[in-house]
Amino acid sequence: MNGQQNGELRLFDDAFESNITAEPSTFAEPDEADEPGDRDDDFSVIVERSARRRRTVGAQMVGGVLKVVVPSWMSRAEEDHWVDVMTGRFRRKMSTDRIDLGDRSLSLARRHDLSRPREIKWSDDMRSRWGSCTPGTGTIRISSRIAKFPDWVIDYVIVHELAHLEVGDHSDAFWRIVHRYPKAERAIGYLIAKSGDDGDSEDRAGSG
Repeated sequence: MNGQQNGELRLFDDAFESNITAEPSTFAEPDEADEPGDRDDDFSVIVERSARRRRTVGAQMVGGVLKVVVPSWMSRAEEDHWVDVMTGRFRRKMSTDRIDLGDRSLSLARRHDLSRPREIKWSDDMRSRWGSCTPGTGTIRISSRIAKFPDWVIDYVIVHELAHLEVGDHSDAFWRIVHRYPKAERAIGYLIAKSGDDGDSEDRAGSG
């Protein structure tokens, strides 16, 4: 699915939307006994129910423990859903540290003769797209949800958004630029499959 709003071109994945609000996820300051290396994919999760909460879910990482706080009225199925959401969010947040988007985008721009962005950054707020580009400001945002994907897929999403710095639509000229990246078709197929895994429909996951 393609979209453009306020000059921003979007790469959609049509992810789940909910009327429950997730509060910003945070890492607590580690205790002296906690080392940064403790924040890995093997963290444990505890759930706390709060009568004071009505329509929000919160989460905080302390050392190697993720504490998820949900409203007391929430069903077990809804609780499980939000534990999955928050767990996924923290895993994505931690995995973005392994990739420097600035260095990566400059390397890809040089290699494939692409324009360079003025700014490129991870975004935790992109629930319905893999990436977006605002050509007018030269700004690119990449969803932190893809940080766990293979590097060649991340590279494709970056190339896709870099191409939008030169061509603002999805014309043949745009796709010729995108396909300077040798694994473009393979990456598009991967993104389509990942959208399907989430129960989403997508007419072309490579568009954005």
